Amino acid sequence: MALVLSEEQELLRQTSREFLKQHAPVSELRRLRDAQDPAGFSREVWKQMAELGWAGIPFPEELGGAGLGQLELGIVLEECGRTLAASPLVSTVLVCGSALLLGGSQAQRQDVLPAIAKGERILALALQEGPRHDPFAVATRAEPAGAHGFRLSGEKAFVLDGHVADQLLVVARSEGRPGEREGLSLFLLDRDAKGVSVTRTLMIDGRNAARVSLAGVEVPASALVGEPGRGALVLEPTLDRATAGLAAELLGSSQEAFDRTLRFLKTRQQFGVPIGSFQALKHRAARLYVALELARSAVLEALQALDEGDARASERASTAKALVGDASLAVANEGVQMHGGIGVTDEEDIGLFLKRARVAQLSFGDAAFHRDRFASLRGY
Repeated sequence: MALVLSEEQELLRQTSREFLKQHAPVSELRRLRDAQDPAGFSREVWKQMAELGWAGIPFPEELGGAGLGQLELGIVLEECGRTLAASPLVSTVLVCGSALLLGGSQAQRQDVLPAIAKGERILALALQEGPRHDPFAVATRAEPAGAHGFRLSGEKAFVLDGHVADQLLVVARSEGRPGEREGLSLFLLDRDAKGVSVTRTLMIDGRNAARVSLAGVEVPASALVGEPGRGALVLEPTLDRATAGLAAELLGSSQEAFDRTLRFLKTRQQFGVPIGSFQALKHRAARLYVALELARSAVLEALQALDEGDARASERASTAKALVGDASLAVANEGVQMHGGIGVTDEEDIGLFLKRARVAQLSFGDAAFHRDRFASLRGY
């Protein structure tokens, strides 16, 4: 496995970086936050992203996609991380798009994936029910209703982009008890379906989530994604892709925070010299550099493993998220500290990177969760 990018992939990185610097810089996140934008992202920029082909990167050409892979999507996500760009790329393309690609029926894929690729439809995964990521701790019930349908009842928390989603991908338990891997089912339903209530939740990083209440929502059997009671077969590989993709985004934001801190160390003067000339700060910066380089290799390996169908792709996705999670917090905390007093003010952008690191490293499991998962996958 060569941990390098091809010429085409490097070109994708460069064009993505240039677009995001022009159309979705950090100042755009500030504008959305301060204006209390109802969507939380620019629909015009999202439309432009779709026109560039980003929303269809991992989908087959016959379904309106680009026929590329997780590595290419990860490259774009990493660049989005550099500018803290808010968009439905993670919720809609990376997560729900992956689930439908892996387990959706032919009708579902033909209906939804081309619409996603055109930027015309937003989806959100309604999975989490507690304060921390635990994919099998699902208490939301899916009970038989009518001849072939189901009735969904329960509460979901931290549904990424749930308040603007056109459709929800709901994980419910049709059998068993919370905590059990077996007995889960996935359902695709409209956000405005009878019995669905969505409340927007503002996150500390300026991003959006939502609480979703399902009060006896009736759905037909055709809403099932995958087989009833065997939703884990779709959910687990979907979360592997979500984990690796979000690790790529978090790597991008961490690298940008590190680069900004280095520039500050080279320009901020104390006692007549740049503070970056002080040996203690050099050592601290060197440790962050090593952590980021190790995380970069792990992310690249995880994305390539997913594209190649590697049997250990799940382990590598968890390894990447654990390493990036640790590195991101270290970089963000040190970045704020090295900036000194201005680092804790809203005027300085470094604090925005710290807030994003706090949220993103917890999403889809923090470093502790993924170290434990890695150990379990290896039989420990």
